[in-house]
Amino acid sequence: MTSLLCITLIFLTLAGSVCSQVMSTPPPLAAKVIADLGANVTLPCLLPTKNNHFMGNIGLRIKWTKLADDEDLNEDVLVSMGFHKKTYGSFDGRVFLSGNEDASLVMNSVSRDDMGRYRCEIINGMEDTIQEIFLEVEGGLTDGVVFPYTPFVQRYSVNFHEAVEACESQGAVVASFDQLYEAWKDGLDWCNAGWLDDGTVQYPITNPREPCGGTKNGPGVRSYGRRDKKLSRFDVFCYASALKGHFYWLVQPERLSFDEAVQACIDDGAEIAKVGQMYAAWKLEGFDRCDAGWLADGSVRYPISRPRKNCSPTEAAVRFVGFPDKDQKLYGVYCFKADQ
Repeated sequence: MTSLLCITLIFLTLAGSVCSQVMSTPPPLAAKVIADLGANVTLPCLLPTKNNHFMGNIGLRIKWTKLADDEDLNEDVLVSMGFHKKTYGSFDGRVFLSGNEDASLVMNSVSRDDMGRYRCEIINGMEDTIQEIFLEVEGGLTDGVVFPYTPFVQRYSVNFHEAVEACESQGAVVASFDQLYEAWKDGLDWCNAGWLDDGTVQYPITNPREPCGGTKNGPGVRSYGRRDKKLSRFDVFCYASALKGHFYWLVQPERLSFDEAVQACIDDGAEIAKVGQMYAAWKLEGFDRCDAGWLADGSVRYPISRPRKNCSPTEAAVRFVGFPDKDQKLYGVYCFKADQ
């Protein structure tokens, strides 16, 4: 009886294994799709049959996922089941299925953050299909990053010459129009106007809205034209080049005041990091840390390259906490150690 039971269990195990192979199609090698920065792109995902009945099946489920090296960091992109569709995170509102005869994904306004490997899963209860696509994004800034900067005083507080000093103090220079334009193509959306290196004042809008020039004008880099370099006051767009050194979060047993943060970096053989260095580490190196920390200008920020719950859930960004009282012991510190 024991032998018969063992044989039966083995048979069922083998049968289950064969069944699972029939029910699920292993993913092929990832196809490669190339898109220009800021353009629209279609990631192909073909159905196992072009039978409209298959596509119209209420039980059909399509799921798109952006894959990471660590599976726990995968990002949901789109899930569709019948008439119900949901998009997620930074993909919300700019991805959709191409039509009724396949599961291809159309993505609008491609950014460099979109580059990577994607998985398309088609599940109909009888046959599951998995396909993988690698999206490569060409163009844009690859050796630096544009970021908006508002000094401690208040919004619209610097003339052109002060704007130059403000960027330099944060490890950057005033951005050019071409650099701002490429950053806009890469998804930069900022409603405050800022100085550029040619003395013009402009701002990039990817999502037109009433408080930012209205909805009648489409997306673009909007300009106030040239302004008086001494009398006019705005914010500034800075440009930080790739780092020549190591940007890092300094592990400390307790939270620090600003002066303690400065000293802690010095004690570690480094200096307190500048805003431009944080942006460069975030954008060019994918630095990600969900801890707010002091920076050299007295601000508190944290960089998120992998959006997740409680850590910039809708987009990759450098999050700005503010300019708190420097005596408060509520934050850690980011340091920078230059190459020798």
